[in-house]
Amino acid sequence: MSTPHPDRPLGEKQSEQEKLAEGTLVSHLVELRTRLLRAAAAILLIFICLVPFAETIFTLVATPLMEKLPVGATMIATQVASPFLTPFKMTLFVALFLAMPVILYQIWRFVAPGLYNKEKRFAFPLLVSSILLFYGGVAFAYYVVFPLMFGFFAAAAPEGVTMMTDINAYLDFILTLFFAFGMAFEVPIATVMLVWSGLVKTDVLRKARAYVFLGAFVLGMFLTPPDAISQTLLAVPIYILYEAGLILCRVLGVEQRRDEESEDEENSIAG
Repeated sequence: MSTPHPDRPLGEKQSEQEKLAEGTLVSHLVELRTRLLRAAAAILLIFICLVPFAETIFTLVATPLMEKLPVGATMIATQVASPFLTPFKMTLFVALFLAMPVILYQIWRFVAPGLYNKEKRFAFPLLVSSILLFYGGVAFAYYVVFPLMFGFFAAAAPEGVTMMTDINAYLDFILTLFFAFGMAFEVPIATVMLVWSGLVKTDVLRKARAYVFLGAFVLGMFLTPPDAISQTLLAVPIYILYEAGLILCRVLGVEQRRDEESEDEENSIAG
């Protein structure tokens, strides 16, 4: 990399610095485009592989509701193209979920060059953990929340009312819950990141337990259907995972490591 000569006029120095900055920006944009294209290619490839199984995938995802419907009741399609388009939309979102490790890996490869080695050693395990926790939240919603919630809805239907759900509305509904539970299971990672970044201390987080407990139920009220079962099934894991994040901070010594790294940086600057 060339440096401006001290004898050059100020205008030439500024012009050269602008060119260097512009070149750096262009290289970052090219790298970002490459990463985005690779992530999109991964989604497209998985989607193409899953298309022949679109109906099977929709049936599998709809099973928690179908098992709770009254005898003789079925799901319905209120739009002409829904029977054709909805399974493909479902398959596309399944491809997105399955490609999430590749997407996050591409994000990591874009961000990693700007991190120090000690930050990479800490951030990469968090990245892997966040992927596993997100899938854990989705699995928890499918295997635990959906059967209980749909069973409650089916039992609560008034006399003479047959529960028949539109397939497109069902898709939108479960995608919202999948995303909500997947993000809720990221609470331990968020807790560790808050402490690691220095935005908050673990003592403050411990004292805020009561507010977190209340906030978890408020969040459950907004993200889940208006019934106590689904709200509780979202709020309780959020709080438990919050406590798990605090334990993880203590076990890993996140706050101590951050303080030691800050001291080392100050000593190196002073030296």
